Amino acid sequence: MSGGKAIGVGWTGASGLVYGVRLVEVLLQAGRDVDLVVSQAVAQTAPVELERAVEDVIAGLKDCGSGSLRAWDLRDFSSPLASGSASGGALVIAPCTMGTAGRILAGTSETLLLRAADVCLKERRRLILVPRETPLGTHHLQNLARLSELGALVIPAAPGFYHRPRTIAHLVDFIVQRVCDHLEVPVNLVRRWGAGD
Repeated sequence: MSGGKAIGVGWTGASGLVYGVRLVEVLLQAGRDVDLVVSQAVAQTAPVELERAVEDVIAGLKDCGSGSLRAWDLRDFSSPLASGSASGGALVIAPCTMGTAGRILAGTSETLLLRAADVCLKERRRLILVPRETPLGTHHLQNLARLSELGALVIPAAPGFYHRPRTIAHLVDFIVQRVCDHLEVPVNLVRRWGAGD
């Protein structure tokens, strides 16, 4: 590992898988190790949104940077993500379904992804949720507000436009840049507010 503690990344079945895939790619290119956990529903969204099986998406990320990628089974609680006594880092769930947010709030921990989020909250580690849902129901907003009160950072997949995006990739990079900023991983993907052309 060349860049500090491994960063956990979770992909759930919400639309917007491209955010999570690009985040892993950028982290690996920045020399960070990534522990990846993928929910079962991604097997359905990956072919629709990326026109590839999720296994092929993960395989394509393995050699895209100097960081290492470890993909964990959703039921493998031997992962360091599952324990507060392990020397863990931050966890980003991108995209994050509202069901996942609700289960994290309830502390159910029935999968490795939910347990990893629970560990972050109890150990006061950085937990970043990137919800991609619209409209948000009152119960969704209440769950996200409560998670924020517990220490999670909510970064909605709602990109800005002041950097004058020309492609979908530019919109995705806006959100990935903001996530990396809060992970303290220095990357320069989009023009920042106030910066020159």
